[in-house]
Amino acid sequence: MSFETVPKDLRGLRACLVCSLVKSFDQFEYDGCDNCEEFLRMKNNKDNVYDCTSNNFDGLIAVMAPEDSWVTKWQRINRFTRGIYAISVSGRLPNGVIREMKNRGIPYRPRDTSTR
Repeated sequence: MSFETVPKDLRGLRACLVCSLVKSFDQFEYDGCDNCEEFLRMKNNKDNVYDCTSNNFDGLIAVMAPEDSWVTKWQRINRFTRGIYAISVSGRLPNGVIREMKNRGIPYRPRDTSTR
């Protein structure tokens, strides 16, 4: 599928670099990330939305019952909220965010499967 064939309203979507939740830029800025807001603090912070999300991702998974799905277990998203998730997200969190996560005991596993 070429970029020209992707509907215009889907081109503005972004995926969280920590959990791979997919939302529009405005949704991340207005609500933050449903799974990671406690430490990513994207709500009302455009810079953090740009730093902690990526518009470069592959595939979508619609999750209704994360605790019951083998797909969510395989993707390591079975403890996250219902929603739309990317299969793979290109990009890396800023080092300061990674350090803060480490200090809180939260492991950072990059969501980019293209390098595996």
